[in-house]
Amino acid sequence: MSGTALLVAAAPVSKGRIVDAASVLPVLAAVSPAALAGTPTASVVELADPLDPQTVLTRLRAAAMAPGPLTIFLVGQVHLDRRQRQLHLALARSTPATMRYTGLPWHWITQELRLRPAGSTTIVVDLHTDPESWGTLTQHPLDAGPGVALYGRIAPPVRRRGIETPTYMKALATVLRSGHRPPLPQLHEQAVAQSLADDAQDLLIASTGAAPVAQSPYRQPPTPSDMDPHAAITAAVEAGRHGEAASLAAAWEQTALRMHGPGSAEVIHWMEVRADLQRFAGEPARSCETWLAVAAARLSAGQAPDSAEVEAAADRAHHLWDRVRDPETVRGLGPALVALRRQVPGRQRGTLSLAQRRLEQFHTQQVG
Repeated sequence: MSGTALLVAAAPVSKGRIVDAASVLPVLAAVSPAALAGTPTASVVELADPLDPQTVLTRLRAAAMAPGPLTIFLVGQVHLDRRQRQLHLALARSTPATMRYTGLPWHWITQELRLRPAGSTTIVVDLHTDPESWGTLTQHPLDAGPGVALYGRIAPPVRRRGIETPTYMKALATVLRSGHRPPLPQLHEQAVAQSLADDAQDLLIASTGAAPVAQSPYRQPPTPSDMDPHAAITAAVEAGRHGEAASLAAAWEQTALRMHGPGSAEVIHWMEVRADLQRFAGEPARSCETWLAVAAARLSAGQAPDSAEVEAAADRAHHLWDRVRDPETVRGLGPALVALRRQVPGRQRGTLSLAQRRLEQFHTQQVG
């Protein structure tokens, strides 16, 4: 099924601009439409610093009426209008005094999306605030309505003068430039880990649309003196808190990355921990993808293809790929696994031919 991606980057052109929203568009434009929309084929609509809220509404309405999945990438700054105190996305001509007439009311977005099939719509936001809108959003989480997934970050007001950068959305676009779109929770976690500083105070949003919005303040990753990470992760897994366990492992991986650099043994260790946690959480596709990344990292670090660690990573990736049943996901991960098996066949005979045969079977099913 074909999907739609709507890219909206908006900010005032006056001295009220606090974020260079349009700077993210070249990075998003480098992402394939399929990765942006999460579908094999997709159309992309781009709005850079739009002037008029009716123009944005027209494009939004057209995108909402299109069949297939819809993903909206929204970058900019939000403010309250002075009269009704409603949240608005500031557009090019917006000023504090004219926000009610020149900004895009947030409830327009939720109204246009309310009739779409549940689970078919995702909004990803990178929004900056002033003190008034920040105070409102800390008390009343941003919501996209029932059935609409919402991910992203809301940045607090900054004291210093200058124009901010939408670092979260740029990090997210960088992940997508590989051509593969991870599951949204994982994509969100990766963008957060790559874009936010340890002392960030941003609000993070992660909602599948099936439950109330989950909004939480960014928490500084732990340091080695804070806790026994493996004990904390084990406790979270045993209690069924798989999301918490994954967040802890991701935080420690980022700490290792800063301390030891990419490709280090410490970073690879935490990648392996994440892969195991994904398996425990019943997510074989994500675990397979992470084990593929582990094998690639070990090979890039100079380990031999027939070393025990590399072969183990390849075997685990292959085993988990065999457990994936969704045809599109099998086809998405298959080429990387086949390429790895050419380089790392492992000790079991016929692994390459087995991978090729399964991938061919799923491609044959698609054609049929």
